[in-house]
Amino acid sequence: MASNADATPADAARRVIDANSYLTLATADADGRPWATPVWFAERDLREWVWVSRMETRHSGNIAQRADVALAVFDSTIPVGSAIAVYVEAAAGPVPDAELDDALAVFNARSVARGLRPWSESDVTGAAPHRLFRAVASQVWVLDENERRVLVA
Repeated sequence: MASNADATPADAARRVIDANSYLTLATADADGRPWATPVWFAERDLREWVWVSRMETRHSGNIAQRADVALAVFDSTIPVGSAIAVYVEAAAGPVPDAELDDALAVFNARSVARGLRPWSESDVTGAAPHRLFRAVASQVWVLDENERRVLVA
């Protein structure tokens, strides 16, 4: 892709994801009013994206009303004409209690690798203000060297 002609779309996507800490989460409320917000994230296999948010945030409320979301991961420091980005269509929601251990393992692997503290189940359940959210991708693209979106297989 943009920086390596022999890279597959998945390789290019992996480079972008590994180099960045935040994704832009795009949501819409029940009436279709859009909202975009940055969230610190972890991902697995270019298909599962997890983050922690407070339930009262606008994006969390929007997800409760409409699960369809879009994600974008990009490096805004790259010069114009050299950009590479990952785009995702997904369905999102709070991680069900029965799947918290697995999703927390994904989130905590990246957290610890970046020098952050691991989160526990008690940090995202009960009276805790945060919940662990997950978006499961239905489509993933990467921007190629010609500024076209290429489907990641």
